[in-house]
Amino acid sequence: MPTWKSRGLRGSTLEELINRTNERYQELCLALIQKIPTPITPINIEKETRHITLAYFDQKSTVDYIGAVQGIPVCFDAKECAVSTFSLENIHPHQVNFMEDFEKQDGIAFFLIYFTGLNEFYYLPFRTLKKFWDRASNGGRKSFRRDELDDDYVITTPGDSGILIPYLDLIQKDLDER
Repeated sequence: MPTWKSRGLRGSTLEELINRTNERYQELCLALIQKIPTPITPINIEKETRHITLAYFDQKSTVDYIGAVQGIPVCFDAKECAVSTFSLENIHPHQVNFMEDFEKQDGIAFFLIYFTGLNEFYYLPFRTLKKFWDRASNGGRKSFRRDELDDDYVITTPGDSGILIPYLDLIQKDLDER
């Protein structure tokens, strides 16, 4: 019996779920969100397979995704967390600066966090992340706990829509609470 091998699901499962969600949103004409590739410079490339075996990052990337939701600019980053405490070391100052500037231009910035141990997807508005960031900058904890987050931003998965991580409703909630 032949075996089926896929390269498509190697790497981040979270990223794949978000990519498929974004494809579905585009099919439904609800949003146009694109994955931002991290710019790299290849050092070694295998001649036979043309696979990059060694490379370095050209510059710091800002966010994982950027686009528009029915005319509203959005950007977000995706993070996974195996425990119920999220370390702010997973977020870089240049990302916070970019998201802050993005929101000053009337865009919406947020994080999609997958708490793997809880099997829970969470929409973290930038303003909430900024409170934790500022707390850490002022000598406070360098992390936040899941129980510090508003349960209203937990992403629930619907039935038959084909949308794997339905975050659009939470963008609306985020807008309503500004």
